[in-house]
Amino acid sequence: MEKFSRNTRIAAITKTLIENPNKVINLSTFTEEFNAAKSTISEDILVIKETLVRQNMGRVETVAGAAGGVKYVCGMSKKDKDKLIDELCTILREKDRIIPGNFIYMTDIMYNPEIIRKAGLILASAFVDKTVDCVVTVETKGIPLAYEVARMLGVQLVIVRRDNKVTEGTTVSINYVTGSNKRIQTMSLSRKALKSGSNCIFIDDFMKAGGTALGIINLLKEFDSNLVGIGVLIEDVEASKKLVEDRVSLIEFSGLDENETAVIFPSKCFK
Repeated sequence: MEKFSRNTRIAAITKTLIENPNKVINLSTFTEEFNAAKSTISEDILVIKETLVRQNMGRVETVAGAAGGVKYVCGMSKKDKDKLIDELCTILREKDRIIPGNFIYMTDIMYNPEIIRKAGLILASAFVDKTVDCVVTVETKGIPLAYEVARMLGVQLVIVRRDNKVTEGTTVSINYVTGSNKRIQTMSLSRKALKSGSNCIFIDDFMKAGGTALGIINLLKEFDSNLVGIGVLIEDVEASKKLVEDRVSLIEFSGLDENETAVIFPSKCFK
């Protein structure tokens, strides 16, 4: 059988681990793939562990037991986090982004793969030490961000809809009151979408008073499931009374200044 150099093995093993975050991979997978002894693969993984830690790119954990192995846990250096958040603040301060109602135009950001990949990694890194079964979001703008968080945590993405779809089968629907304008809205989720007893994280693009997040909490109760974390790209800090606690945000928004420019600054969550 073909023999592989150490550099080749390390590159391939690193790629496999990073592409399968939070998934335990048995060492025999690598010994068979590279026709190498278990001790050799262990030495390769030690090099990978040290390199990832040194570069602040996450970590590799060893899982003991018969079904054990190694898994990659995502991470990002503070320098890279600060750089992305500062870049986002600069972009969001552009005057032509303000639209009637003091809202910020964000669609181009939410569908920019490079920005959302990094933003998703930052939010995912805030929840790596929690037991998470799935990431939940509400259609539609927050889906790309929620997908990236789910991908980096290695869990399922669940999308809550604002209306019923025939293709969803039997659904659970609830009414909730928005925290900002006190309007009654509806959200629904297919019975097949979420297993009972799941631990969930809610991810969204923007939070004002937290009415949607509170609605998610109540919807999850219908599935005997729990919300264990909330992550948003931008939090409106002008809405001082929030309906939910323990949230993580990247950016804080506090209205407009005298020049009609958005007052945007990095969130305290990652300082």
